Amino acid sequence: MADAPSLELPGTTKPRRFRPQFHYELLVCGLRGHELIGLDAARIRPRDGLVVREADGLRWHRCVRCDSWLPFQPPSDAARQFPPNRAEIELPLRGKALRDKVVLRLIAINRAFHFLVLALVSLALFLFASHAIRLRHVFFRLVNAVQGTAGGPATTPAHGFLHELGRLVELRSSTLYVIAAAAAAYAALEGAEAVGLWFQRRWAEYLTFVATSLLLPVEVYELTRSVSPFKLIALVVNLAIVAYLLLAKRLFGLRGGAAADREERGRDSGWQALERLSPEAIQPPDPDGRSELVPPAARR
Repeated sequence: MADAPSLELPGTTKPRRFRPQFHYELLVCGLRGHELIGLDAARIRPRDGLVVREADGLRWHRCVRCDSWLPFQPPSDAARQFPPNRAEIELPLRGKALRDKVVLRLIAINRAFHFLVLALVSLALFLFASHAIRLRHVFFRLVNAVQGTAGGPATTPAHGFLHELGRLVELRSSTLYVIAAAAAAYAALEGAEAVGLWFQRRWAEYLTFVATSLLLPVEVYELTRSVSPFKLIALVVNLAIVAYLLLAKRLFGLRGGAAADREERGRDSGWQALERLSPEAIQPPDPDGRSELVPPAARR
């Protein structure tokens, strides 16, 4: 008889030393709780064995997200006779589909932060440009006070924070409006990326890839001028985002493109994936030819 497939259930396998394996299913279940079916059912049918089984007076419920089996006492006040049928159950994401959702939402949060910062910068520049003359007067009065000069023309400091602020103050109002408009446009772009990635839209993946790739040469150039931890972290994060979108999300037809991406997501989700990782599918049969029907954690 052929050996059983060498598959492993998250939550039931020992971690490999020096080769840790990250399960997004366990992460999400740890944050949101397990997805269990039939907790309120009075009776269990044989066809429910894929998600709930009885052994030694306990019911073992399978999390349909992470495949962990958890023991519960049968309910004393059942709300329904049997667990719901498959057509009534909306299975949670798992496998590649869940990984993509988590990673894309992390990128979306990053883009939402960019949107917030750029929007505030744009608003500040618009306000500054509309009151430029008065603010220049206030600025140079502060410079005179800091430098200890009285009367005479005000001069911008040669270096430091006041020097950079002075360069901004001395810009023409029309230039400030152009910079503010550019910041607002970039904020809108980052906002569109954030919303699209949060809802896992394919167009948002392309938009994020192109926008991030175009900024990489600028970030490298900035590092050639001066190195800082913030610039290094930003470059590494953006390189990781570009690599993930290009390789894992198969953009521009790479590694089979969108069709291969959909196929892989479908293979990791749905009832077929649960059947492929059922105890019968991954455990070798008993010597007498019968498969073990109790979950791994219930075996003595």
